[in-house]
Amino acid sequence: MLSLAVSCVVASLASVAHGAGWDGSRYAWYSSDAAGDWHNALPIGNGRLGALVFGSLNEKLTLNENSVWSGGWQDRVNPKSNKDVVARTRDMLIARNYTAAGEYALTNMAGNPTSPRAYQPLVDLGLEFGHSSAGVSNYARWLDTLEGTAGVNYTYGGVTYTREYVASYPHGVLAFRLSASKAGSLNVKLSLNRTQWVLAQGAAVGDNAKSGVHALTLSANSGQATGALTFGSEARIVHSGGTATSADNTTVSISGADTIDIIFNAESSYRYPEAAAARAEGQRKLGAAVTAGFPAIRDAAVKDFRTLANRVKLNLGESPNGAAAKPVPERLVAYRKDADADPQLVTLMFNFGRHLLISSSRDTGLRSLPANLQGLWNPFYSPAWQSKYTININLEMNYWPALVTNLLDTQKPVFDLINVAIPRGQAVAKAMYNCDNGGFVLHHNIDIWGDAAPVDKGTPYTIWPLGAAWLSHDVMEQYRFTQDKTYLRDTAWPILRQAALFFHCHLFQWNGYWTAGPSLSPEHGFEVPNVPGASTVGKEEGLDISIESDNQILRQLFTAVLEACQALELPANSTDCAAAAKFLPGLRPPGISAKTGAILEWREDYPEHEPAHRHFSNLFGIYPGSQLTPHANYTAAAKKHVDRRLAAGSGSTGWSRTWAVNLYARLREGELAYKSLQTLLQKFPSDNLLNSDSGPGSSTQIDGNFGFTAGVAEMLVQSHEGTIHLLPAIPSAKQIPKGEVKGLTGRGAFVVDVSWADGKLVEARVVAKAYDTSFKLKVLGKDTGFTINGREVSEVKTTAGGVYRILPVK
Repeated sequence: MLSLAVSCVVASLASVAHGAGWDGSRYAWYSSDAAGDWHNALPIGNGRLGALVFGSLNEKLTLNENSVWSGGWQDRVNPKSNKDVVARTRDMLIARNYTAAGEYALTNMAGNPTSPRAYQPLVDLGLEFGHSSAGVSNYARWLDTLEGTAGVNYTYGGVTYTREYVASYPHGVLAFRLSASKAGSLNVKLSLNRTQWVLAQGAAVGDNAKSGVHALTLSANSGQATGALTFGSEARIVHSGGTATSADNTTVSISGADTIDIIFNAESSYRYPEAAAARAEGQRKLGAAVTAGFPAIRDAAVKDFRTLANRVKLNLGESPNGAAAKPVPERLVAYRKDADADPQLVTLMFNFGRHLLISSSRDTGLRSLPANLQGLWNPFYSPAWQSKYTININLEMNYWPALVTNLLDTQKPVFDLINVAIPRGQAVAKAMYNCDNGGFVLHHNIDIWGDAAPVDKGTPYTIWPLGAAWLSHDVMEQYRFTQDKTYLRDTAWPILRQAALFFHCHLFQWNGYWTAGPSLSPEHGFEVPNVPGASTVGKEEGLDISIESDNQILRQLFTAVLEACQALELPANSTDCAAAAKFLPGLRPPGISAKTGAILEWREDYPEHEPAHRHFSNLFGIYPGSQLTPHANYTAAAKKHVDRRLAAGSGSTGWSRTWAVNLYARLREGELAYKSLQTLLQKFPSDNLLNSDSGPGSSTQIDGNFGFTAGVAEMLVQSHEGTIHLLPAIPSAKQIPKGEVKGLTGRGAFVVDVSWADGKLVEARVVAKAYDTSFKLKVLGKDTGFTINGREVSEVKTTAGGVYRILPVK
């Protein structure tokens, strides 16, 4: 007999298969399997373990564990690198000898080997049912972004078969249930498979083939003769009805069952250096989960996931003509033709981004790991860009939606990784830059070991020592959103001060300003200008000093240090506070091009090598930073820069397009921001809604999903200027006639609900979460035209738990 939950799933799926439809803002559903293409497979995860659901008749689930990487720690610091190399490179750049400086720096500073470790897949779980496509009807496959679950449902030979896929954070396992509408109809052959570096593989049938617990095991390593990362995985199988057999040492076959439950876990030596400790932890989780049983695992997982996902509810209106009831691939095709025909697809994409963040980034205890370039889901042993942590935008963008969309719970893995990286970065700061004052440096990529050496070998990207400073911005933002001084003292402050300490040593005086360098504007090259002393004229180079994005990141860093000094009541003459007060006013202010009116990217108005470049690094101070947005001259110049880039063809990757969304939102250009949201949905999602590099079917870059969700939130609520700004960049009334969002959060520890219609405020509510304070309010760019709890004021004092209702003046 089917459980009530499974019965409801079967009934709902049957309605979908017949076109009745589910909520198209919540569910992504499909009328066919993924055809073996991981760009169509559906991702679920518990923050550490992940699964890609293909939904094939003979299923292959790609399973991941986020600490399974291609090897152990490696020291890649170039032995030629030292303070003299940095000083000589700096002198050549000051003299405009760009080409020689770049060649010299790469020879003496690039890491060896050039790349850190790569993220790799764990195992595939095979489920062979013996069903053929000719006999299948009413097929449906779905992902529920509210519950974090996925499933498959179809009819074959008059029997309805259902598969439920659950990733349980409370139990720390993956759990799958296979069921059939007719007793005794399930016949499945199960296996665990891996193609590289398998150490041992086994299958065991319990003492009682009819009612025992059976197991599949597979252990492997990363392939090195010494220092390899090792890991073990196990699937435990529990069935009702039928019998279990194992004809070999790698598979378990279940025949004639009513239901089959599969509980899966894996552990690696990353967190448990002793193999016995890793095995013990794996066994503990599996044992507890099997004892609890699938229904309890599912209920706990769904309750946990709903708790996070339900905090924010977005409604952009219903899609006309039943557009949202169709399978996602059909919706994407239709959206490419008419972007205004399915506003619920925007809502689904927003919810999907939050689903991905909850699924790939949770506090899983010892050495939690954040979402990487592909989140948690990677089927390749040589993934694009090693699927590592790229920290000149990508890792940071992964967490843009975390605070504003009320997912504080996903943040800790970032801080855990930073703390792993700090001693590595301190060693590199000493070896490469002769900075031995406790400060740490990171370049544009790191791996799970916190590898801090420069990565790859090219002047537009390798020598960039601002990674730790950029990551520190997210660290401080959490305090701004929560006002949690315990967090500020114990977690944020140690990271902030150690990131800043490196620059106490590294900065130098040039033209009267405190200056960083050698450095670069991430991944973008300039053409050497024809000016006295310059070489080689017209050649693409990347290395320089006083890069605009560096100055803006440093301004944000030293501002954060001073803010923390004040909040923690540290003495103004203490080393950290006094240094920040010294360096901050001495940073070079942004330059504006006399030719274009846009903010400069380098120290001078060099010709851009790629006018359509995908990075907007010189606009860091607009977003994700904040120090430029109060200044009208800079915001106008920033808009010109975004406009010029997009007109030339920028926004050419999904993540780049979402950066443009957030920039336009900060610049209060709602119509342009929404058009870029629509452009992303038209050009970049694969059928499973994962953002791609250059279009459906190309390499996944999950940061574009997260940037999309953050962009929607940024259009509706902003708080970076010390004011809660409601509807700062809403779409035009033609694009979205009316809408509502509940549960967004603002800096100062506020929760915000707001609704609008025809471009005007309908109603809003602000809740002060935890302490007595005050807030200033703007609506649609104005500080008048509304009431707060019946009074026409723009600022109110609050009490902890206080609720403040905002209405337009009639």
